[in-house]
Amino acid sequence: MIDISEQRAYFYKGGRLAGISPVATGIAGYRTPTGSFRVSEKDIDHRSNLFGHYVDRAGYVRKSSVDVRKDKRPAGTVFRGASMDFFMRVNGAVGMHAGKVTGRPESHGCIRLPWHMAKIFYENSPIGTKVTVRQ
Repeated sequence: MIDISEQRAYFYKGGRLAGISPVATGIAGYRTPTGSFRVSEKDIDHRSNLFGHYVDRAGYVRKSSVDVRKDKRPAGTVFRGASMDFFMRVNGAVGMHAGKVTGRPESHGCIRLPWHMAKIFYENSPIGTKVTVRQ
């Protein structure tokens, strides 16, 4: 269960609380959807196809924190999607994954977990696992 107001994830196994983690959910304009969902896909080394950086052929970032739907790609660059290790899709483009967590909303709608917690959740959540997100 994800509690947006607390910025916490509660992991239950066999009906018992097995772990708690801080999370970072969506900012204004990119709110994390609430409701009851199920893990529909898992990808251990997923990359975003919407958010990331424009990099040159040598791999140097030329424009950071881009949204490919809004930010024009500079000539001579390619898009490199943001790393989303231990990705578990829960609703459309929204998933749970490893990322920066500071205790406040700061994502583009996804549910970010600290890397070590994302790994634990990933390893213990098969496809079909119920994920409840509440305000």
